This record gives sequence, structure tokens and C-alpha cells, in this order.
Amino acid sequence: CLDGEGEVHEFGSRWRTNNCYDCSCSRAGISCCTSYMTPVDYDEQKCESIFIKETCSYKVVEKDDHSKECPVHSWVG
Repeated sequence: CLDGEGEVHEFGSRWRTNNCYDCSCSRAGISCCTSYMTPVDYDEQKCESIFIKETCSYKVVEKDDHSKECPVHSWVG
């Protein structure tokens, strides 16, 4: 399989892209999906979600104090 970056991948191989997608190569082609869950049910008035590219994950924190995490009731992904 030839990915969008011009790299060749063997059939049956799996990899994570720089944009946090998990991909795999099969004889049918390349299949990719997000490797992270997105928070959707939290107090958006008080809190904000921050994407951390190094860990491919979101953290939900208080807008006024990023050291305090907020509870998240639902995630999608």
C-alpha cells in the first residue's frame, strides 16, 4: 500500500500517522480511523477540551485553571 505521504506499507501492517490516525494495509487498500476519543458531554461553559498531539488524546480542563480537570460523561470516536 502507498500512503498519502508516499510511504510503502506491507500487507497486514499497521501504523499511526503524525495526525493521530491508526491505519492498516490490506489487499483491499489502506484503512484509517482516529486513534483518539473526543469528549462531547461536559460543562462547556466552565471547561474546554485541549488536544494533546504527543499522546493523541484530549484533556478537559477548567477554562480559568488548566490544572483542574473536568468530568466528562461521554466520548465519541
